[in-house]
Amino acid sequence: MADAVGGDVIEFRLLGPIEVRAGGRPVDAGQPRQRAVLAVLAADAGRAVPVEAMIDRVWGDAPPRGARASLQAHVTRIRQALGEVPLTFAAGCYTLGTDPLSVDLHRLRHLTAQARDPRAGDASRLRLLREAVRLWRGEPLAGLRGPWVAQCRQAWGQEHLAAAVAWGEAELRAGDPAAAVTTLADLAAEHPLTESLAAVLMRSLAAAGRPAEALAHYETVRRRLVEDLGADPSPELQEAHRSILRGPDPVAGPAQLPADVFGFTGRADQLAQLEAVLPAAPGAPGDGPGPAGAVGIAVVSGMAGVGKSALAVHWAHTVAGRFPDGQLYVNLRGFDPAGRVMDPADAVRGFLGALGVARDKVPSGLDAQAALYRSLLAGKRILVLLDNARDAEHVRPLLPATAGAVAVVTSRNRLTGLLAAEGARPVALDVLSDEEARDLLARRLGADRTAAEPEAVDEIVEACARLPLALAITAARAQLSGFPLRRFAAELRESGVDALDTGDPALQVRAVFDCSYAALSEPAARLFRLLGAHPGPDIGIAAAAALAGQQARRELAELVNANLLTEHLPGRYVLHDLLRAYAAGLSEQRGPAIRRLLDHYAHTAHAADRLLYPARDPMEISLGDGKPAPLADHRAAMEWLAAEHRVLLAAARYAAGNGFDAYAWQLAWGLDTFLFRRGLWHEQIPLWSVAAEAAERLGNLTARAFAYRSVGRTLIAFGRHDEARAQLQRAAQLYERTGHAAGQGFIQNTLGYLLGSQKEWTAALEYDGRALAFYREAGSARGQAIALSQFGWHHDMLGNYEEAIAYCRAAIALHRQVGDRRGEADVLDSIGYAHHHLGRHEEAAESYRQAIDLVRELGDRFAEAQILVHLGDTGEASGDPAASREAWAEAVRILTELNHPDEREVRAKLDAGSRLQR
Repeated sequence: MADAVGGDVIEFRLLGPIEVRAGGRPVDAGQPRQRAVLAVLAADAGRAVPVEAMIDRVWGDAPPRGARASLQAHVTRIRQALGEVPLTFAAGCYTLGTDPLSVDLHRLRHLTAQARDPRAGDASRLRLLREAVRLWRGEPLAGLRGPWVAQCRQAWGQEHLAAAVAWGEAELRAGDPAAAVTTLADLAAEHPLTESLAAVLMRSLAAAGRPAEALAHYETVRRRLVEDLGADPSPELQEAHRSILRGPDPVAGPAQLPADVFGFTGRADQLAQLEAVLPAAPGAPGDGPGPAGAVGIAVVSGMAGVGKSALAVHWAHTVAGRFPDGQLYVNLRGFDPAGRVMDPADAVRGFLGALGVARDKVPSGLDAQAALYRSLLAGKRILVLLDNARDAEHVRPLLPATAGAVAVVTSRNRLTGLLAAEGARPVALDVLSDEEARDLLARRLGADRTAAEPEAVDEIVEACARLPLALAITAARAQLSGFPLRRFAAELRESGVDALDTGDPALQVRAVFDCSYAALSEPAARLFRLLGAHPGPDIGIAAAAALAGQQARRELAELVNANLLTEHLPGRYVLHDLLRAYAAGLSEQRGPAIRRLLDHYAHTAHAADRLLYPARDPMEISLGDGKPAPLADHRAAMEWLAAEHRVLLAAARYAAGNGFDAYAWQLAWGLDTFLFRRGLWHEQIPLWSVAAEAAERLGNLTARAFAYRSVGRTLIAFGRHDEARAQLQRAAQLYERTGHAAGQGFIQNTLGYLLGSQKEWTAALEYDGRALAFYREAGSARGQAIALSQFGWHHDMLGNYEEAIAYCRAAIALHRQVGDRRGEADVLDSIGYAHHHLGRHEEAAESYRQAIDLVRELGDRFAEAQILVHLGDTGEASGDPAASREAWAEAVRILTELNHPDEREVRAKLDAGSRLQR
C-alpha cells in the first residue's frame, strides 16, 4: 500500500465507522455526506465511477437539484484532505487512484481469496483468515443511510460471515478451537439460520470441551429451522450433531499419503480444479462448488512424466486437514515397466485393512469386498488417491459412493468412461510454462545457482521441453556435481532424450515413454512412429491419413486418449517435443510416408491457390499424380491455408533439406497468394529463398527466375529497394536466357512498381511501357491488364487523372475478361483516387466501396487497409468527418494486426481528424 499523505501510508476503513488513517493517525473524513462520497470512491478504489452512479449511491432515488454541484464540492474537500493520493476526473467519471489493498473491504477479499488458493498450507490459510476476520469493526458504513448503504451492508456481511466460518474451520484444524468460539457465537446470534456457521460453532464448542453447549445450540437451530422455514437441518449440521453424540474416536483414520513433493511449483489452475471437487458446504469459501450429496471425483490425466502424481500428492497434502477420517492411497502401477499392474481386488483388500477390517473378516470376491469398502466409507470425510490407473475399470471398484468422500485418479489415459458414467471432473495436465519450469530448477538447485547462468537455464528448459520429469532428472544430476549448468545444457542439446537416463527405470524418460508406447495398438503405434518425422508444428486429420496411407481418425483418438498426442484445436494435433524426439528414434521405414505427406500438402496448397487466384499463370513445376483434400470454395481454401500455412512453411524447408526439391518449390508457389494477401511478407522472403535454391538444384531456370522475382517483389514492401533490384535483375537475366517474354514483362512491371514506391513516377511509366510490350509479345491478357493498371496508378500520382481513368478502364475490361478480381480491385482503387482528385467524391467513394468488397471477399488484408485509407480521405474532402474516421480507424486496426509501418501515418490522420472534430 504505497499511497500516502505527506509520506505516510494511508488506509481507508469501511467495515465499521468510515475512517481514513495516515501513518496510524486519523484524517478528517468530513461530515456524513462527504464520508458517503469517500465511501463510494473507496469501495471502487482504482476504478472509474460515473458521476450519475455516485449521485445515486450518495443521495438515493431522489437527489436534490444541486446534487452534481454538491458532489463536486465534496470531491474538492476530499482532494484537500487526501493530499498526494490522486482523485481524478475523466470521461464523466471520478477515480480514487489508491491501491485497492489500502481499503479494508478489498483487503478482506484479497486475504480470503489467498486462503482459498489450493497452494496455501493450513498454517498460511489460518494466518490469512485471522487477519481477514480482524478487519471487521462492526456495522459497515456506520452512520450512513440509503439503499446503496443497505445493499453494501448485506453483501459485505455475507463476505465477513463466510470468512469467519472458514477461520473457525482453520482454528479447528490447528487444534485451537477456543480461539474462535466467542466470535462464532456472536455471529450465530446475528445469523441463527446459517447452518454452516452453526456447524463450525458446534464442532468448536465440542472440541473445546463444551459438548453440552454444542448440543444445546443444535437444538436451538433445529427448532428455528422447523418453525421459521419448515425445514430439517442440513446433512452437514446433522453430521456435526452425530459426531458430537458419538464423542471422540479413539481410532485414528488411515494416513497413507506419500511424502509431499520436493520443489513443487506452479499448477495454480489445476490445483483450483481439484479444489472444486471438495464437498459443498454453503458459506464456507474453502470448499468447492460441487453439488451437496455428490461424490467428488477428479481424473488427472496427461502424458508420461508431466507430473500427474506430483500434482495429486501435493494437493492431497494441502487439503488433508479437511478429511478428518483419513486419506487412502494406492499406486495401481497401470503402466509398470515390468507389467506388474495391480489388480483392483488387491487394492480393495489393502484399503479394507487400513480401515481396520481383520484379514479373516474380508469377504471373498471382488464385488463383496468393494461393497464392504463402500459401506465403511459411508458418512466419512475421507480422501482416496488412486495413482497410475490404466483405465476406468481399473478404478471403479475403488471409488467411494457417498457424499463426504473425495477420489482423485491419475492416469496417462483420459478415462472418459469415468467422466461420462461417474460425472468425474477432468483435470488435464500439460507441460509447465517457461516461468514454472525455471522456478522448478531454482527451487531444486537454488536461486543463486540458476541466476548465475540464466542462458543455460533457458537452454535446459527448452531441451527438456518443460516436462517436469525431464527437468527433475536434470536438476538431480546437477545437484550431484558442481559442474556449470551450461555443461548439462550442452549434453541435452547433443544427446536429447538419452541424456535423461538415471539408471532407474521409474526415473528414465525413455523408459517412461516406452510403457505408454507399449500399450498402443499396432496401427496407432505405427502412426506414432511416423509422426516423429512430421516437419510441422501440428497436423490435421487429412495429413495424418496421408502420412499413414489410410484413414487415421481411430488411431489419432487412441493416441490422444493415451496422452501421447494432444488435440489442441478441433481436428488438429500436436506432439510434445520430447515425445517427437522419442518417436523419431523408433524404428520405421518413413520415406514413402513422407512422400505421401508432401504430395498431399503440395496438391492441396495448389488447389487452394487456384480457388484464391484462378486467373494466376500456371505453376512452373507441374505436379505429378495426386489428390488434394476436398476444398469447396474460396472460403474453404482460405480456412485451410490459415490452419496449415505454418505447417506448409516447415514442410517446404524440410523438403528442400531432404532431397524433395520439387515439393519445396511447389509449396512456396501454393502459399504465395495467401501470404501476400494476409500481409505475411516476412515469411515470403525466406520461403522463396529456399525455393530458389531448390530450383537451382533441379536445373529449372524459369522456376529459379520466378523465385528471385518473388523475393524481389516482397523486399519492395519492406523498403529494401537495392536488395529488391538485385533479385529482380537476377530473375531478368534468367528470363532473357530462356526467352520468357511474360516473365520479362513481370520484371519490368515490378521495376516500375519499385520506382513508384520511391516516388519516381515518370521513370516508372517507362518501365510500365516495357512491361506492356513484353506482355503483348507473350499474348498475356492478364499481364497486359496488370501493366495498364500500373500505368493508371502512376498517372494518378503525376496528377494526370483523366489519363489515369482511361488506362484503368482498359485494364478493368481485361481483368474482367480473364476473371482477375484482385486486379479489378486495384483498378477500382485507382479510378476512385482519380475521381477524388477531380472533385467527384460520390463516384470516388463508390469505386472504393466496390474495391473493398472485392478485397474483403479475397481476404487481402493489406489491400483493404490501403483502400480504406483512400475512402477516409474522400470522406474528409467531402465534408463527412464521421465517415473518414470510421474508414481510417478500420485501416489502423488492420495495419496494426499486420504490424505494418504505415499504421503510424494512418493513425496520425485519425488523431488529427478527431482533434478537428472536437
